[in-house]
Amino acid sequence: MSEAQERWIKRAWREWIRSALVIIVAVTAFRSAVADWNDVPTGSMKPTILEGDRIVVNKLAYDLKIPYTHWRIATWGDPARGDIVVLTSPADGKRLVKRVVGLPGDTIAMDHNRLIVNGEPVAYSSLDPSLVTEFQVDDAGRVLAAEELDGEPHAMMITPRARTLRSFDPIQVPDGEFFMMGDNRDESFDSRHFGLVDREQIYGQALAVAGSVDPDRHFLPRWKRFFTGLR
Repeated sequence: MSEAQERWIKRAWREWIRSALVIIVAVTAFRSAVADWNDVPTGSMKPTILEGDRIVVNKLAYDLKIPYTHWRIATWGDPARGDIVVLTSPADGKRLVKRVVGLPGDTIAMDHNRLIVNGEPVAYSSLDPSLVTEFQVDDAGRVLAAEELDGEPHAMMITPRARTLRSFDPIQVPDGEFFMMGDNRDESFDSRHFGLVDREQIYGQALAVAGSVDPDRHFLPRWKRFFTGLR
């Protein structure tokens, strides 16, 4: 290597390579431990979250971890019933977005798509239009309703023609584990199939839709969904 090449490398390191590496480490550490954004490829959380949404995930919602690891430095809370969380699937390790319906100590059951928590059937009512944006019931006959968990309503959907598990016997949720379900009840791969989720597999709360595109319309933006909160 010539002297001129060495000088160029040293100058490049001082002027931009070092700064670029610092920026990359800072951004990736922030996404690993503080906040992240995830694209949603499936409709398991319809009508709350649609395919093509990009959601904001608060990784400080429940604890603080060392960046790039699952080691907790501090814990200040656990997921609450009704929270939308991002988790690692116990079945295959994939990243999933689901709603918490069962907490440690709860007894969870379902009778013909009616959720039962601690022996009490969950209340259902007509859907408030404000809970859904840019979603239409299609010819498949999907049914939209408002489901209340601890008095907080959220949108959920049932597909009568789908073949899925709509009833199951009571399940006791042990300490440190949670029961998850998708809002698109008949088309969601959740705790009915892969079982309970360990607290260590939950690493953030989904808070909002940062942006959204429609895969069925050449990925045109869904402007009404930009910067909308999730509940």
